[in-house]
Amino acid sequence: MKLENLDFEKHHGLGNDYILINNIHWGIKDDKKKDLAKILCTPHFSIGADGILFVCHPKEREIRMEMFNPDGSEAEMCGNGIRCFAKYVYENDIIKKDYLEIETLKGIITAQLTIVEDKVRFVKINMGAPILDCDSIPVIGSGLNNRCVNESLVVLDRIFKFTAVSMGNPHAIVFIKDSLSNEQLNTYGALIESNERFPKKTNVEFVKVISENEANLRVFERGAGITNSCGTGTCAAVVAGTILGVFKKNNPVTVHNDGGDLIIHYNGKNVFMEGPAEKVFAGIIPRIEF
Repeated sequence: MKLENLDFEKHHGLGNDYILINNIHWGIKDDKKKDLAKILCTPHFSIGADGILFVCHPKEREIRMEMFNPDGSEAEMCGNGIRCFAKYVYENDIIKKDYLEIETLKGIITAQLTIVEDKVRFVKINMGAPILDCDSIPVIGSGLNNRCVNESLVVLDRIFKFTAVSMGNPHAIVFIKDSLSNEQLNTYGALIESNERFPKKTNVEFVKVISENEANLRVFERGAGITNSCGTGTCAAVVAGTILGVFKKNNPVTVHNDGGDLIIHYNGKNVFMEGPAEKVFAGIIPRIEF
């Protein structure tokens, strides 16, 4: 496929950065999206990003988001990405509303936009209900009631306790007492990501609790590696912490990612995520063939 003067925008949510393309206009075919993601997300040799977001024609509601990782794999959902997606859709006059219903592979996700001088400053996302059933995450568990809660996983020289949660994409949440270095995060994260207990691999979040209202989180994302933030992972971490009694239902938790803070509210049924989205720049690729 060959494209000329392909316009795009670069956005980030807490340092988790994405390339956004209006595919309603460009009509890039499904079998070519993964190839374009591999090319454009490569740092140094191209734009570089943690993923690419396509604005697509909806099947049922107002608009549809499709997200591809740098390795070309398609993600079911992306918490930081969907905030950037909502900002892009509003500010480019695709849908000029402060409340959006967005189709994703996970299902319908709603977004409430805070608008200041016609710019989107913050986005509150109803992430829906977490998935805790092992078969649906998917994860090979050994616990009761087909849930994987605080189970042991041997990784090199350490034994980690993890809880599996899906927010449309799988997460292994590990609560730790001591912070990890980048080298440790990369080593342990990569090995957990591809562990045989995760048939479709997994995102890995290491969480250090500060209080029942606050925590630090670092993430190794499936298909991307270490990133500055993960919206779905932050939601999954608060769900896991609530299950374990670290956090409380109906009690907002501020989670510090490397790239900034997200506020997560879990009421025992649905998860709500609030945070910023920022436009970095817009550009045009004169010619690309893939």
